[in-house]
Amino acid sequence: MTPSFPQTATGPELDLAFGLEADLAPILRHQAGDLAAPLAAEARWQAHLQHWLDQLTAELPASLRAPAYSLGLEICGDAAIAELNQAWRHKPGATDVLAFAAQEDAPPLPAGAWDGDDAEALELGDIVISLETAARQAEDQGHGLERELLFLASHGLLHLLGWDHPDQASLERMLERQERLLA
Repeated sequence: MTPSFPQTATGPELDLAFGLEADLAPILRHQAGDLAAPLAAEARWQAHLQHWLDQLTAELPASLRAPAYSLGLEICGDAAIAELNQAWRHKPGATDVLAFAAQEDAPPLPAGAWDGDDAEALELGDIVISLETAARQAEDQGHGLERELLFLASHGLLHLLGWDHPDQASLERMLERQERLLA
């Protein structure tokens, strides 16, 4: 059965598929707070991502505007993200965040394709974040792990929505937009 996603007054609905690697270090889970707590993490991520999508909707091209979105978010360790990094980017080692945009391979739904309660959400793709790399970066940057995780997730979401940073000016614009999302 296809879930339905009625549009809210505040913006599009979000269907989040959340995963948290089971064998992550307990100390890192503790440092990440509710963003890596088994019972609270999914609801916290749902709230953050929903809020960001609400903020970004007006900026999106018409082809990416929908009353409902679907995306996946996985919090894992360095080993898992290193495997993905090698398989998909042909780069060895762990990285902080990977974004696999669904809309690169499949065209967005045409305008007007939403037909009410029976329509499916527009699939954005998947974001994968290494908790271990995020913890090292948070320490290097002098802020908490929770803030680093939110920063990385916002970066991944922007990639799913078509943002990229092939040059320094594009990177600066993207980082500035991330900071506004986090404010």
